[in-house]
Amino acid sequence: MKLSFSTLGCPDWTFGDIFSTASDLGYDGIEIRGIADEIYAPKIAAFLPGQLPQTLETLRRTNLTFPILTSGAYLSGNENLADAEFEVKDYVLLAAKTGTKYVRVMGEETPGPKVNADTHTTAEKYALLCDFAADFGIDLLIETNGYLADTSAMAELMERTAHPNMGVIWDIHHTVRFFGETPAQSVKNIGRYIKHVHIKDSVRGRNGKITYMLTGYGDMPVEEAINELTAIGYTGFLSYEWVKRWSRELAEPGVAFHQYISYMKSLIRPD
Repeated sequence: MKLSFSTLGCPDWTFGDIFSTASDLGYDGIEIRGIADEIYAPKIAAFLPGQLPQTLETLRRTNLTFPILTSGAYLSGNENLADAEFEVKDYVLLAAKTGTKYVRVMGEETPGPKVNADTHTTAEKYALLCDFAADFGIDLLIETNGYLADTSAMAELMERTAHPNMGVIWDIHHTVRFFGETPAQSVKNIGRYIKHVHIKDSVRGRNGKITYMLTGYGDMPVEEAINELTAIGYTGFLSYEWVKRWSRELAEPGVAFHQYISYMKSLIRPD
């Protein structure tokens, strides 16, 4: 298995800071979810035509990859669905230019469930976007967030979509925190579809408030999840989502990224 971190965790860093930290700490990849003030990846200066060649050369020189471009587009309960579809397509085009294999889309906007979604309708929308992405050799991955953090609902969506370039981002935190699933239950339901994994840790107080913690300091079953992934032969990325862009009180990214890779290397088996 390989290790990456999401740029959600370093909202004040430049691309240079990100590249050098990832390389120095021994990461394998960088998941793109905004750089500095720009959250929309196709508008990030380093990806515009004048700077893209230099960005890709730095990527090559540092022996890193972009495993996924993480869009904010969602398909259920969205009054601006046309905008979401445009966003997905824009990200797919950028993925093709940057040699990135995966693009994220979401079923629902929020981490926990808020809408009574029609899985059939969502699957139809998702399938059409998969068709578009397939023309560029991109896999369109949908995350276990919102109602799709229930992996039985996610499995139903996958079965309805049935496209070779579909797949799941397993956010372990969401399946555990919002639906009480064990990693074994989640992997049983969606293991054959998992192509990317998000890791974050937290505790939940008596008032129900979720507090994010450095990896291993919360109560997420991270080691159990890795064991389940190992058992099914997963060799993809375990990507750290330190959500500092949304929660500025969290520890600084240099601390969090160093602690994450040290902790994870103590758990994963070399491929």
